[in-house]
Amino acid sequence: MSRRLTIVVPSLSLGGAEGVAAMMANHWAKQTHEVTLITLDSAEADTFSLEESVHRIALDLMQDSENLFQAISNNRLRINYLQAAIARSNPDIVISLTDRMNVLTLLATGKMRCPVIISERSDPRHHSIGRLWSFLRKRTYPRASALVVQTQGVADFCRQWLKSTHIEVIPNAVPIARSGEVPAVSPEMLAARTPSKIILGLGRLSYEKGFDRLLDAFATIAAEFPEWQLRILGEGSLRESLQEQIRKLGLQEQVELAGWTSEPELQLDQGAIFVLPSRYEGFPNALLQAMSRGLACVSFDCESGPAEIIRPELDGLLVPAGNNSGLAQELKRLMGDAALRHRLAVEALQVTERFSVEEYFLHWEQLIDQAISESKI
Repeated sequence: MSRRLTIVVPSLSLGGAEGVAAMMANHWAKQTHEVTLITLDSAEADTFSLEESVHRIALDLMQDSENLFQAISNNRLRINYLQAAIARSNPDIVISLTDRMNVLTLLATGKMRCPVIISERSDPRHHSIGRLWSFLRKRTYPRASALVVQTQGVADFCRQWLKSTHIEVIPNAVPIARSGEVPAVSPEMLAARTPSKIILGLGRLSYEKGFDRLLDAFATIAAEFPEWQLRILGEGSLRESLQEQIRKLGLQEQVELAGWTSEPELQLDQGAIFVLPSRYEGFPNALLQAMSRGLACVSFDCESGPAEIIRPELDGLLVPAGNNSGLAQELKRLMGDAALRHRLAVEALQVTERFSVEEYFLHWEQLIDQAISESKI
């Protein structure tokens, strides 16, 4: 049955939630559903592409506020424009991604009869959105037909203050390659690869991603492995401070901040080791991507996600959260053992089946059907 699906997300510029929103829109458009995707940002900021049949609405309302009164005014404006855009899409259901966007969407749809599914994309136990937004989240989230989270730990946390809301755990799927020309990786392809001595990190250059800790850990072992390079893919507000940290650590010859890439799979295919040094996560797409491309992966065991993805010593390595010396030792172990890297890389390829796109959308579509059916009762 064809549905009218409206997806709301702050932006289509960089980021895991943005990639998930684009993947959802494209998948359901190909399934002949009528899909509308609404962003607060302008279309000029998009880095993810959409199927031609997706109706794209960019509100261009992402300007910063200089004070509390301006913030209130700007958000009232966003709610009004969002309400009008959602109403025009005449949805059977609305799906909102990310915390503040969820609040705005629930406020905008307050008088509409269509069900709204909201999704937390980070870990609210660690990711602060400020007192006012936290207050509004607790007031508005009970209005949702369902809340989607990515791990059981986050679900248990949210149930403490959402007693009657339906909470569903749907982990991310391995992201679909943006280029249809990128083939899936097989063990045979891994065996035929040119040996690499590149360590990769991938993600927004922001505090929670922990690249400062990766630089500190790498600095303690870099001199022992002068032929190895560390390449960090991504952009963000901490670029200048990370570049300064690289200079102070004397790593200019071995570390590169390579910027954002539109084809992460092709970049990952050049590496041997992938590192996730995050302070906290939602359910890391970057780790899923790296494992699916056959890299030996090491991650901090932060909340939440890595422990649900990596099976320690079988298809990756987990380090106690925040233990920089432990991260350095595991990197040293991988850099010095080609056989270990290959074994972990081959086992990591199973992540594509463990977190399949098919299972992901089956779960979402069951939830959507349930929400629509219950809204008609």
